[in-house]
Amino acid sequence: MATNTRRIQATPEQVWDVLADGWLYPLWVVGASRMREVDDRWPAVGAKLHHSVGSWPLLLDDTTEVVDLVPGSMLRLHARSRPAGTAEVTIRLEPIGTETNVVIEEDVISGPSRLVPKVLRTPPLTWRNVETLRRLAYVAERRSAA
Repeated sequence: MATNTRRIQATPEQVWDVLADGWLYPLWVVGASRMREVDDRWPAVGAKLHHSVGSWPLLLDDTTEVVDLVPGSMLRLHARSRPAGTAEVTIRLEPIGTETNVVIEEDVISGPSRLVPKVLRTPPLTWRNVETLRRLAYVAERRSAA
């Protein structure tokens, strides 16, 4: 499992507001290139984001589904990325004064990528989530400054 942490200069509520706005997903998730639809219930358990991955003209339509949450502090997703498989992603928000420690844990749970040994699949997930957290920080910090 890849685990990344970043302190964001925004409150947990401000970071949660970004996570709870499904239309912002491609702004902070590395690989998501466009949104097609956001379920009205997002981010409730069972709600899905309908997005595309890749770069035009090589786009694949996929979904990300909420499988568990604690509003304001934890979001667990199953993110499909065909043809590679599905990853489980857990995002935790930990308050530190007026800032937030954000932890992302991710690993593949199904599909062909699951056959890749953990020692080989963890480094790319770690690298990807360094950038994902950087992007999430940019969005949350700019929204909180406005």
